[in-house]
Amino acid sequence: MDKPFRSKQQEQIYEVIFGYESRAGKLFDVVLICMIVISVTAVLFDSIESYHLNYGEFLFRLEWFFTIVFTIEYSFRLYSTRNARGYIFSFYGLIDLISILPTYIAFLFPSAQYLIVIRIMRVLRIFRILKLFRYMGEANLLYTALVQARRKIFVFLFSVLTLITIFGALMFIIEGPENGFNNIPQSIYWAIVTITTVGYGDISPQTPVGQFIAGLAMIFGYAIIAVPTGIIGAELMNEFQQRNRREASTNRQCVSCHATDHELDASYCKFCGNEVKQN
Repeated sequence: MDKPFRSKQQEQIYEVIFGYESRAGKLFDVVLICMIVISVTAVLFDSIESYHLNYGEFLFRLEWFFTIVFTIEYSFRLYSTRNARGYIFSFYGLIDLISILPTYIAFLFPSAQYLIVIRIMRVLRIFRILKLFRYMGEANLLYTALVQARRKIFVFLFSVLTLITIFGALMFIIEGPENGFNNIPQSIYWAIVTITTVGYGDISPQTPVGQFIAGLAMIFGYAIIAVPTGIIGAELMNEFQQRNRREASTNRQCVSCHATDHELDASYCKFCGNEVKQN
């Protein structure tokens, strides 16, 4: 449970940093998001060799500036929140922490600084600023559909993995190392690339039998692509229909006991037996 504020100052900081109804809270979030976008953009440009050579020092200083600012902001969040533990282990709390760690980790592993792009996830706060939480209902609908289809998806993925392993083993036997299929894992890599219709072309069959197997793999690949779409689409439709039924059932109210949990075709209340009407 949230603890009471320790001081008036803590409450004021909390309203600015965590609040979004006040003008100061909205301004703080907008400025924060702008800084996040600029910081991530700087990292993207720094990964380009020409920009790194010409502006590397400036971009380095700019990144340290943003890291220090975000570190101070994180400290203020810890100071002002009424439940520090709850904030630290919350979704946004973990993202806030992870977004400032790469710069410090870069002292030991220089390439870790490019992980700063994770900071872009903090822009999710724009849902709160623009009051877009009404879209979360649709996100929950998609999540529920995926959960309901998890067993079907698992069976599908296991079947695909089995098929890919078989194709890889066949190509290793038929083509062999002389045609680039040096071992079964490398052949499985070729099968994955082929069935997913990516086709890098770094390994390709040379024998007629191998090309025939490759053709079958490509045809299977096109057929496989449609399967998960159908599974998830069917679950989405089912979940959507169930939600509509739930919403419709709550609109049917008993004239006597005012209960609302009724079937769509019910004419009488299942609780008291009186007539049910549509709200």
